[in-house]
Amino acid sequence: MEIQEKIMVADTLAGINGELIRYAEMIPQTEDKELKACLKQFRNACEQSQEELYWIAREKSYYVPASKATEEEVAHVKSLFTSSAL
Repeated sequence: MEIQEKIMVADTLAGINGELIRYAEMIPQTEDKELKACLKQFRNACEQSQEELYWIAREKSYYVPASKATEEEVAHVKSLFTSSAL
């Protein structure tokens, strides 16, 4: 039972993440302000659902996040975005 639940949670999270990608693509492409506002509301609700499901997955140990980046790793990534190489 737990394996099936874990798979269902993972599948649902993947689906929600896919929806969020679609909203990110659609919102800047529409000129209609009413439609844009509606899409943003849908996206916000979708983000909230994703976060709630994420915390459920964490509580049940279905998802274990990667360890936090070190100060050096953070500084390195910041330097990549602030250097003139980009």
